[in-house]
Amino acid sequence: MDFQGPGLLLIVLVVVALAFDFLNGLHDAANSIATIVSTRVLPARYAVFWAAFFNFIAFAIFGQHVAATVGKGIISPGIVSDAVIFGALGGAITWNVVTWLGGIPSSSSHALIGGLLGAGVAKAGLHPVVWAGVWKTVGGIVVSPALGLALALLLVLIVSWAFVKTRPAFADGVFRRLQFLSAAAFSLGHGGNDAQKTMGIITVLLYAHGKLTGEFHVPFWVVLSCQGAMAAGTLMGGWRIVHTMGSKITHLTPQQGFCAETAGAISLFFFTNIGVPVSTTHTITGAIVGVGAARRVSAVRWNIASNIVWAWVITMPVAGLLGAAFYGLARLADRALG
Repeated sequence: MDFQGPGLLLIVLVVVALAFDFLNGLHDAANSIATIVSTRVLPARYAVFWAAFFNFIAFAIFGQHVAATVGKGIISPGIVSDAVIFGALGGAITWNVVTWLGGIPSSSSHALIGGLLGAGVAKAGLHPVVWAGVWKTVGGIVVSPALGLALALLLVLIVSWAFVKTRPAFADGVFRRLQFLSAAAFSLGHGGNDAQKTMGIITVLLYAHGKLTGEFHVPFWVVLSCQGAMAAGTLMGGWRIVHTMGSKITHLTPQQGFCAETAGAISLFFFTNIGVPVSTTHTITGAIVGVGAARRVSAVRWNIASNIVWAWVITMPVAGLLGAAFYGLARLADRALG
C-alpha cells in the first residue's frame, strides 16, 4: 500500500508545500533586496514590502512554463505519490532551514528539485527520471550565474560610458532612483520563476489524487496561493543572507546595485520564459560578482564567493539524500498505520 490517504492528507501536503514556498520567500528575500538595502537606497523594513508586492504580481506577467517543467519534467508524474511529495518537501525544507540558519545563500529551487529526485529514485529507481529536464536544470546552475555575471559587466561598461562626464553626485542620485525599478524587476523575476516550482509540485499532487484531469494546467487558486505564500515569506526577510549577499561578497554603490539587479532580472525573465527552473540566488550572486570584478578583481571577496559556489554544488545531492530519507520515513509511517 502506498502512502495514500483521504482528502485531509492532500490538504496537509498542500499546506506543507505552501510552507516550503513561504520559506523560499524568506530564504531568498536577500536576492531581491540585498543590493537596494546595502546601498542604503531603501531601508530594509520598506524594501521587503517593495519586493513582496512584485513577488506576488509576477503571475500576471509570466506563463507557467517552469511549473510544467517541475510538475512533469523532472520525474514521471506516474510515480508521484503522497510519500514522494512528502519526501521532496521534507528534504528541501530541511536543507533550506540549515542554510538559512548558517546565512548561506543556497538555492531553494535546486533543493526542491533535488528532494523530488531523491524521493522519486527511492521509490522507483532511475527509470522514472526525466533526464532532459534534469540536465536542463543542472545546466542552469552553470549558465544562470555566468549570464548574470556577463550581463552585469556589460551594464557596468554601458552606464560608465553614459555617465562619464556627469558629476558623481548627479549620477549617484539617478541610480538611487533607478534602483527602485531594478529591484522591482528582479523581484518580478524571482516571483515568476521560484513560485512556479511549488505550483508544479502542488499541481502534480492534485493529478495524482485525481483532482485534476486532462492536459497539465495549474489551477488559479494554486497560482494565487503560491504567489501569496512567497510574498509573505519575503516580508519576513532573511537577514543573515541579506548581509552575506549585500556586503560580504563586495561593496556595492547604487550604480553597481542597479547593474546587478538589472542583469539578474534579465536573466530570470529569459529562463522563466523558456521554462528552465533556475536559482535566483545563483543569478544575483553572479551579477554581484560581475559588478565587483568590473571595478577590480580584488574588490570581490573570492573566499566568500567560493564558499557560496560549494553550497550550490552540494545542494541537489544533499537535498536528494534528505528527500530519500523523508520518503523512507513516510513509508515506515504508512506501514505502522496499517
